[in-house]
Amino acid sequence: MTEGTTSAAVEAGDTLTRLEQEGEIAADYLEGLLDIADLDGDIDMDVEADRAAVSIISDTASRDLQKLVGRDGEVLEALQELTRLAVHRETGDRSRLMLDIAGYRAKKREELSEIGAKAAAEVRSSGEPAKLQPMTPFERKVVHDAVKAAGLRSESEGEEPQRFVVVLPA
Repeated sequence: MTEGTTSAAVEAGDTLTRLEQEGEIAADYLEGLLDIADLDGDIDMDVEADRAAVSIISDTASRDLQKLVGRDGEVLEALQELTRLAVHRETGDRSRLMLDIAGYRAKKREELSEIGAKAAAEVRSSGEPAKLQPMTPFERKVVHDAVKAAGLRSESEGEEPQRFVVVLPA
C-alpha cells in the first residue's frame, strides 16, 4: 500500500474491479446471445449503487429488442437471471448485476418512483398505511427508495409472487 492508502480505499477499488469484471463477463455473454438471436444492439456497462449494470441499447427504435423485454419485463427478468448465472459460472461469486434492455428498466424506475412518492404523499395526508399492488423485487426496491426519499417508512409483506409494499405513516 502506498502512503495514505487505507484498506477501505483498497477494498473499494477491489469491489469496483470485481463489478467491472462482472460487467465484462455479462457483456460477452449478452453479445453472444444477440449474435445467436441475430439481433442488433450495443452493450453499455456501468457500476451503479454497488452493483454492475449492463444495458442493451439500439440506435433505432428496435422492435426486436422489445422481444427481449417481453410482457411486463418477464423475458428481461429471465435474461437477467441467466446473465447472473453466466457471471457466477465464471467468477464463482453470486452476482447482483442489473440488466436493462431498450431503456425498459429506466422508464419503469421513473414510473415506480412516482408511484412511491404519490403513495407517501397520500399516507402523509391521511395518516393511514397504504398497501400497493404486488411487485417484483426490483419494483419494490425502487418504491422503497422513493418512500424513504419522501421521509416515510415502508415494508414488504406477503409471499412471492404476491409480495407488495406497505407505506407507513411517520
